[in-house]
Formats: sequence, C-alpha cells, structure tokens
Amino acid sequence: MRRVTIYSIAGELGISASTVSRAFSRPDLVKASVRDQVLSKAKELGYAPNRAARGLATGRTGLYGLLVPDITNPFFPPLVRAVQHAAAERDAEVILIDSERSATAEEDLVSRIRPQVDGLIVASPRLPTNRLRSMLDGIPSVVVNRLVRGLPSVVCDNTDALHEAANHLRDVGHHRFALVLGPVGSWAADRRAEAVRSWAHHEDVALVEVGPLEAQFRDGRAAARELIDSGATAIIAFDDLMAAGIIAGLNDEGERVPQDRSIVGCDDVLLAQTMTPSLTTVAAPMVELGAQAVALLNRVVAGERARSITLKGELQRRGTVAAPPG
Repeated sequence: MRRVTIYSIAGELGISASTVSRAFSRPDLVKASVRDQVLSKAKELGYAPNRAARGLATGRTGLYGLLVPDITNPFFPPLVRAVQHAAAERDAEVILIDSERSATAEEDLVSRIRPQVDGLIVASPRLPTNRLRSMLDGIPSVVVNRLVRGLPSVVCDNTDALHEAANHLRDVGHHRFALVLGPVGSWAADRRAEAVRSWAHHEDVALVEVGPLEAQFRDGRAAARELIDSGATAIIAFDDLMAAGIIAGLNDEGERVPQDRSIVGCDDVLLAQTMTPSLTTVAAPMVELGAQAVALLNRVVAGERARSITLKGELQRRGTVAAPPG
C-alpha cells in the first residue's frame, strides 16, 4: 500500500504541500475552509502527521504541559478536559502534571518537563511570585487562576458574583455571615476573601472568618463546629468541595442545610450540581478558561505579545440558601 504523505494530500486537493503542512503545524495560519478540507482528506486517506519529524523540521514538539496543584480537587478535571479539547483543535497534545499541593514540587516538575514541551499552562500555582517567574523564565507560559505581572494569565473574576451571592443571603434575612478562607498562598482565595470583605464593609451585617483551610472535604467538615459556635447563619465557603464538607459536618452536628444554616460555594463543579440539596454557588466558565489559556499559549509560543484575559463568574441559585430559622 502506498504511504500517504502531505504531498499525497496536496495532490488530491490541488494545493501546495506547504499549505498542507501548515494545516497541521500552524492551523491558525490556514484559512478555515482549506484547513477543514485538508483534515477531511487526511482522515479519508488514513494520514497521521509524524510528530517527531515535525519537531525536527519546526523545532516544536506539538506538546503542551499543564501543571495543576491537585487533580483530586473537582475544579481541575473540567479544566484539564477543556485544555485538551482546545489543544486538539490545534493538533497539539497535553501532558498533565500534578504537584499534589506542593510548591516545591511545582519547580521540580517544571524543570523536568520543560525540554519536552513547546509551552506550559500553569493552573493555580502557589509559588511566591519571584520564584514563579524564575521557574517559567525562558519557556512560553500562561498562568490560569492567578494574575502575575509580566506573565500572560487567564483568570475568573468572581467579585460581582460573590457580591450578588452575599446580597441574596442578606435579602432572605441573614445578618451574621461566616467567610471560610481558602488555602494560604492561593491567589484565588485572597481575591474571593477580599470580595466578601469589601461587600460586608458596606453593609449592615456581621462577618466572622474561619480558616484558612485547604480546599478539601475533610477540612470543611472539621470546621463545622467552629461555624456553629460563631453564630453565623450564612456561610460563604472558598470552594464547592469545602462547602460540601461543611454541609456534612453540620449534619454530623445535627443541623440541616438550608433549614438551620445557608451556604454558598464557588466554582460550580459537578459535585455542586449533584448533591442534595444542590449547592448555590458561583460558576466559573471552565470551557472558556481552558480555550482561552490554549489560545493565549499558542500566541506566546509564536512569539506574539499576549495580554492577560479576565472572565466573569456567575451566581447559580440552588437549594442551599433559605431564610434563617426563627
């Protein structure tokens, strides 16, 4: 059987071999209709691009690294999938790295993988800024879920949605709020906490703070007693996983949500939608986060100047908010 090459495809379509090559290596430079014809003909003829050969010719591997801090946290699997889908549309593949919530491991893992990839997407890094910049020096990179001066970033601004959530809790009658803080060193935890504090500062409500805690179910569960003792009837948790743990802990203490206390999470992971009652939360646009991160990295890899992108969270009103008892 005759081996199918880019020249075979070019001959079938009546276009140049260089156009066929760019359709695989730099699809952003090829007209969409032409690219679709090339990909369709390649599939019909059974052609698969030789990634190793392409790397020798272009100096690129067609691989992107994606570093996450904790793949067991339900926030990250949808992001991973979104990045994979967006990368696949550009004929790139993704190597997943999990630092297991260790800032030191982030540096070691990036050092190991950087020779193998064209660029890196780093999600929710916890390294201090100077060490993060040093770690990413010399390799095209995009940071997700953290703004770092001098590095292209894609972030979700939940400020407006958290203000809306707090207003929702106040409007149904709550006046004493508990803010459950997220992990130390987390940019997202700091931004979310500041959003709630700034809202409370301008409202006739009391705000107590609990934590900081790791974004873990067990940490949320362990905080339930302190939340009950605080007297707060409205709870705003750093994320959905922590909120689920708090609900379990309240249940351990004989309390029900939302009859005894109301709670709001953040991120809108699958758990938030499937638990009973379903969790009122602030949804992050995960598909767009992943797509924008890949698009931004593509521009950085190509040597283009890239500006950071800010998306917006959106409140999802569900079953864990009700009027306070009495």
